[in-house]
Amino acid sequence: MAHASSELILNPDGTVYHLGLSPDDLAPLIFTVGDPDRVDEVSQHFDRVYWKRSRREFNMHRGRLGKHEVLVMSTGMGTDNIDIVLNELDALANINFETRENKTDLQTLTIVRIGTSGAVDPSIPLGSHLFSAGALSFDGLLPFYEHSFEKVELGHFSVRPYYIPAPISQMQLPEDTLQGITATLPGFYGPQGRTIRTVSSFKQTMDRLPEWQRDGHSVTNFEMETAGIYALSHLLGHRAYSFSALLANRRLGTFHPDPAERVDALIKKVLAWASTLELK
Repeated sequence: MAHASSELILNPDGTVYHLGLSPDDLAPLIFTVGDPDRVDEVSQHFDRVYWKRSRREFNMHRGRLGKHEVLVMSTGMGTDNIDIVLNELDALANINFETRENKTDLQTLTIVRIGTSGAVDPSIPLGSHLFSAGALSFDGLLPFYEHSFEKVELGHFSVRPYYIPAPISQMQLPEDTLQGITATLPGFYGPQGRTIRTVSSFKQTMDRLPEWQRDGHSVTNFEMETAGIYALSHLLGHRAYSFSALLANRRLGTFHPDPAERVDALIKKVLAWASTLELK
């Protein structure tokens, strides 16, 4: 069945609505960052950069890294943007734009988030690099999709999040990378327990989250995109990995004195690791 023009919206030049990309622009290995300025920080390490484009908050650089054709793009902050990015990347890969029908042979994309985050475990050193082995979705995106993810009862907060394991089966992590469960929140201040001139109702939950465990991991950090990337990758059949530089320790009230160095180190580490991946 063909997708209606109101559902799969294409621009007059045949590109997908928000990203402004055509299927030929896609690469099988995609790096996502929240900050548009971080796209340059990633692509400077590519072996080649074919083109650079910008549309809305989406900066996009297409290039080559080792044996892989790659794309790095900014998503902006929050799972509302992830909803757009993941669905449109999947459309580029798996829908025939001429017929508007799903392709028979579906492509599995590999999506790697390189981001920043704040630790909630006081034992984690500032500047650590962490892989999200799973995510707790507090962000509100999942109720709009049919899914079977586990709904978690925390017992001390009115919002019940969903637990989403990393959408991969096997992997070898980059060296010196921690693992933990990442809580994805719908904002940076109150939703992450920050109190400046307002009072956050999430503070008590934040303090107790490290007590919750699943699949041998505890909740280690907060951010704003991972659960959306993981959930939609599960639902659409893609592989996804989320890596974070932990720049703050929320329990201790500390922030790393040189955040740019820790982010740059994470970028180099993840790119070296990703260049060895075997893609589907």
